[in-house]
Amino acid sequence: MEYKFAFERLEVWQLARQFFRFAYETIDTFPQCEKFNLVDQIRRASTSIALNLAEMTSRSSLKEQAHYSEIAYGSAVEVYCAFLLSYDLGYIDERKMDEIQGKIEEIANKINALKNSQIKRAEQINKQQSSKP
Repeated sequence: MEYKFAFERLEVWQLARQFFRFAYETIDTFPQCEKFNLVDQIRRASTSIALNLAEMTSRSSLKEQAHYSEIAYGSAVEVYCAFLLSYDLGYIDERKMDEIQGKIEEIANKINALKNSQIKRAEQINKQQSSKP
């Protein structure tokens, strides 16, 4: 498959895409009564991770990129919390929750590292521009 856009080359976006499919497969087993509550929330939050990482790559300023990284990170935490609540209700077992935790932790750590890199680069650019006469 040929990559057309920059976000497709990001390892963290690829992980978010894989997690998106994994999340959808996991919530397929949830009871029908959760269709408009936890299921919907998990769908939106897992989708938001990948979408915000993609949108991040379309932004020219590092400050804006960091903003979208931060939103993607928030969505990762949100989907993790929704799965924790699902675990509390008995919709998923401990093994599945451990798997979810590992996947989200990897994604969140990579997003956080990306955001920190964007902020650091933006600060370096600002410092360079402010030192010019």
